Amino acid sequence: MSIKRLKSEDYNDYSSTGNSPDNDSFYSSPDTSGSPPTLGNYQRLNERTGITTPVTLIHLLKGNIGTGLLGLPLAVKNAGIVLGPFSILVIAVVAVHCMQMLVKCSHHLCAKLHKPFLDYGNVVMCSLEESPKLWLRKKSNFGRWFVEFFLILTQLGFCCVYFVFLADNIKQVVDAANITNNDCNQNISTIEHASMDSRLYMLCFLPFLILLVFVQNLKYLAPFSMVANLAMLASLIIIYIHLFTNISHVQDLTRVGDWKSFAMFFGTAIFAFEGIGVILPVENQMQKPQKFPAIMCCAMVIVTTLYISLGVLGYICFGDEIKGSITLNLPPCWLYQSVKILYSFGIFITYAVQFYVAAEILVPLVEVRVSERCKMFVNLLFRTALVIVTCALAILIPRLEIVISLVGSVSSSTLALIVPPLLEIVTFQGEDTEAPRGGLRESSLKLGQTRRNSST
Repeated sequence: MSIKRLKSEDYNDYSSTGNSPDNDSFYSSPDTSGSPPTLGNYQRLNERTGITTPVTLIHLLKGNIGTGLLGLPLAVKNAGIVLGPFSILVIAVVAVHCMQMLVKCSHHLCAKLHKPFLDYGNVVMCSLEESPKLWLRKKSNFGRWFVEFFLILTQLGFCCVYFVFLADNIKQVVDAANITNNDCNQNISTIEHASMDSRLYMLCFLPFLILLVFVQNLKYLAPFSMVANLAMLASLIIIYIHLFTNISHVQDLTRVGDWKSFAMFFGTAIFAFEGIGVILPVENQMQKPQKFPAIMCCAMVIVTTLYISLGVLGYICFGDEIKGSITLNLPPCWLYQSVKILYSFGIFITYAVQFYVAAEILVPLVEVRVSERCKMFVNLLFRTALVIVTCALAILIPRLEIVISLVGSVSSSTLALIVPPLLEIVTFQGEDTEAPRGGLRESSLKLGQTRRNSST
């Protein structure tokens, strides 16, 4: 997932008379005057082109399905076979509601400030700038940097998880290479003998990931990303087939876990719902943003069904032996070894996409402090340092389930559950919760008329 930064050249200046809100270019769709700008009838400024509905659905699914999905069977074990699925459903409902709040605030501020789109950080900044309270207006830049800090923390946390995931899965493939055969009926997954430490595998991946993040234009990674998505899809299908055909631990499962293990469950579950950062970038690129709420709900129904089914089936299949990633429980035959390799390839490519978000925020802050001649060198050096930092953190906490739960509890929960409600309170403070009276077009006309009167 990537965050498209808001820059001055990304939108037209609507302060001039020719581009004022009362001009026909304000809408490219039928007039919605008289109705409030809810999520269903929002129209973007100068809406012309963008991604289609099916592509939007695919982006939302990809933004919410990653390594967190594979850790949900262990999460269900921590919460219990009864409490776990119910808790995932509750978290899904809350997460979707927070996503809707974020989109609603973005729509309201775009209409109010006459901007075609806003990213997460700029939504928070603009909301604080428009607040009637002076002390909040003074904190507008802090609000943006607060969100961007947690975006950086979340994305680099994902990168740490990817290091651990790659090391654990490839280590298991190499360790089992000597006994790997075509018999997939042996339901064993661990080979106990001396082997290279997983942290050394992380160091082996380090130079390759450094070279990967040197690719600064994601369009060059697009073909590899498509292959990676297909590889991950094929891996999930094979995993589901194995789970359905090997259900065995139905009777001796924990019904409800204790509060300590539930804390681990919560971190993993929130980590899995990692799509809050992709919501606005995808919605900003839609041809018909008024359809986004329905598409988002459809995508999250699919994602939640996938989460609950894999979590429950994985725990039922492997019982208390379930590991931080369900791929580590698969038998050592060539079919399931290929699953680990394919999914690892997908995660390897996805590392660059997750890293891109943090780099887009941090690298310009470093480049601006050096001369034009040194910018490229400093850019590459800083990217190298960031990758080394994620590798070092992964080495310090080499247990996959702990890294996932830590990232989910600290950063993912802040962006997905805490900021959106606070943002909605600030955005609609002192005005109607849905929109200004008279509808979007009427309020826009009044703003345009006020500007012309003040200029004369």
